[in-house]
Amino acid sequence: MSKFFLLNTVLFTFLACGGEDKSRLFELSVDGKQFSQNETITVSIKNSKEKIINSVVYSIDGKELSETNGGIPLDIPTLGNKILKAQINYEDGSTEVTKGIKVLAAKAPEIYTYEIINEYPHDNRAYTQGLEFHNDTLYESTGKRERSSLRKVDYKTGKVLQQIDLDNTVFGEGLTILNGKIYQLTWQNGVGYIYDVNSFTKTDSFQYGESREGWGLANDGKKIFKSDGTEKIWFLNPATLVEEGHIQTVTNKSINDKVNEMEYVDGKIYANVYQRPSAMIIDAQSGAIEGVVNFSGLDQKVTKTDTWDPKDNVLNGIAYHPERETFFVTGKDWDKLFEVKIFKK
Repeated sequence: MSKFFLLNTVLFTFLACGGEDKSRLFELSVDGKQFSQNETITVSIKNSKEKIINSVVYSIDGKELSETNGGIPLDIPTLGNKILKAQINYEDGSTEVTKGIKVLAAKAPEIYTYEIINEYPHDNRAYTQGLEFHNDTLYESTGKRERSSLRKVDYKTGKVLQQIDLDNTVFGEGLTILNGKIYQLTWQNGVGYIYDVNSFTKTDSFQYGESREGWGLANDGKKIFKSDGTEKIWFLNPATLVEEGHIQTVTNKSINDKVNEMEYVDGKIYANVYQRPSAMIIDAQSGAIEGVVNFSGLDQKVTKTDTWDPKDNVLNGIAYHPERETFFVTGKDWDKLFEVKIFKK
């Protein structure tokens, strides 16, 4: 008798004696694939073997959901692609079945516009990737291989006060400042740099975790937010730089994957939309895109050089000045920095 035949005989005997594949006993059915936050969805359990079900517990991201007459309110704190789990306790044991769903924002984003307060000079060879204020001084991270840098800038004159050039093989990305440290990303090298904000010297580096690339950085005073070119904004522990979770950016209609440079203000993340003259206003807890700022027209006020590329020299860089209560925006190789007020249209 062959080993293969013997193995199959044992397996058949095991199943015949009650060793059923639990994953095939039940199927989780959901009436639809795409829902809104707090919407009540209709669910049911297909019981192919007519087992006696004692209880079913539903959950998403470890949060238990209540059930009333077959309906489950999607009362969950974060949005996006989710796995609905059903823990089924039945006569012979227990098992878990799952279903993938999308949970979107409850409302459409509101439209915002801007008013220019001031215009300042900006280095038109600064391919802006990150922008942030610290003690009335502007810190800027620039990209492109062979000209990436970290800069300390007098925003009123555009003068570069200090500059650290990155290795020619590195493409610089976003930055943020927290607890006396500057954190700077690279694009595809999988590494970020840490600097002392006072001495303006590099002190350390860190590796990325699950995040795919380095795009934008911001912080809320406790944790660091990192975008990576996908729909995810990651939470980084500032002490260890370990990724400790994420949100997904969504509207009421779709999941968005265009988050670039970011700034955190009062529970919201203001994020440039890659290759578009706009910024999203994202709820930092849920990922809901609550507003969109239309920055159309700013690029018309910029001096265009012979090498200007409308697909490359786009709006990027957003910083909030807490004392002035205004935003500062610019673009890649733009010769102007704009101080603006943002308001609903």
